[in-house]
Amino acid sequence: MRVYVAAEPADLRKSFDGLSSLVAERFGADPLCGHLFVFRNRRGDQIRVSFWDRTGYAIFAKRLERGTFRAPRAVTPGATSVVIDAAELAKILEGIALAPSKLWREVRLAEAAPPPAV
Repeated sequence: MRVYVAAEPADLRKSFDGLSSLVAERFGADPLCGHLFVFRNRRGDQIRVSFWDRTGYAIFAKRLERGTFRAPRAVTPGATSVVIDAAELAKILEGIALAPSKLWREVRLAEAAPPPAV
C-alpha cells in the first residue's frame, strides 16, 4: 500500500465521491486501488485520508486545535503529489513536521510546569 499526499490544498467540504474524483484528477490514480490519498485544507489545520477497503470508501479526518499539518518534504515544481511511507504519515497526523535532517514538534501542547527544585 502506498501513501500519496496532495501537493496543493483541497476543498475538504467534499465527501466520498468528491474526494474520489480528486484522486483521479490530482493523482491520476484509480480511487479503488487501495492506496491512501491524503488531502489538507488551505489553512493547513485539517487533513483527510481517503481509501478503498474492498467493501467501500473510508475517510479519516483530523482537525488540529492549534498549529498546522506540514507537508512531508519539499515538492518538486509541477508535481501534484508526494509518495511517503506509513511512518511519515503517522508523524504528519501527530503534527510533527518532517525535515531532511531533523524532526521538530509543530503543535505545542500545554507548557509543562518547571521541574521542582531539589
